[in-house]
Amino acid sequence: MKLYGFAATRSLRVLWALNELNAEFEFVPVNLLAGEQHRPEFLRINPAGKVPVLIDGDVVLTESAAIVIYLAEKYVDKGLLPADRKQLDQAYRWVMFAMTELEQPLWRLTRHTWLYPQDKRIPEEIPAASQEFIAMAAILDEHMTGRQFIVGDSITVADCVTAYLMDWANESHLIDGYPHLRAYLERMYARPTAPPRIAAALASIQLEVT
Repeated sequence: MKLYGFAATRSLRVLWALNELNAEFEFVPVNLLAGEQHRPEFLRINPAGKVPVLIDGDVVLTESAAIVIYLAEKYVDKGLLPADRKQLDQAYRWVMFAMTELEQPLWRLTRHTWLYPQDKRIPEEIPAASQEFIAMAAILDEHMTGRQFIVGDSITVADCVTAYLMDWANESHLIDGYPHLRAYLERMYARPTAPPRIAAALASIQLEVT
């Protein structure tokens, strides 16, 4: 298997799943800062010009959450997908919650804070997106009361997808008021299988640039 990715992107959540599964793979860096995602050879893999991309034999898969689920199904004996049907349903539910209710406002915030060119940013989007995230994070924080993991008693696809978002939100101090989420974040990244945190990944980019 090959994983095409870059530093502090959603590639990190796929790396987390691969590490948890102890899967053999090759990491192929795609330098977004250098525009490598626009090269014809990469666009043949993913016409959207985005990472991550997983290649496994004749399977070419994009979208980080889809890749995490694919890997969990490929190595189903490793337990990233709960064996219990009700817990499995909940794992899928929380993956979707993370991608729609949590990631989307974070992405809006990022776009209008620094990603878009100055003339494309809408300042009003920043507080609106922040409040939208905070409202949805309150739901997850309440759910995490007394829990070590999002579903069941061990790590699942829901954690591989969501923990990365908690680190992303933490960078903007959006979970300061949520003790369960802060504890969850620290607990997850204390795992030996955890990928680099976003700050560390960004620092590595800066070192490469300099």
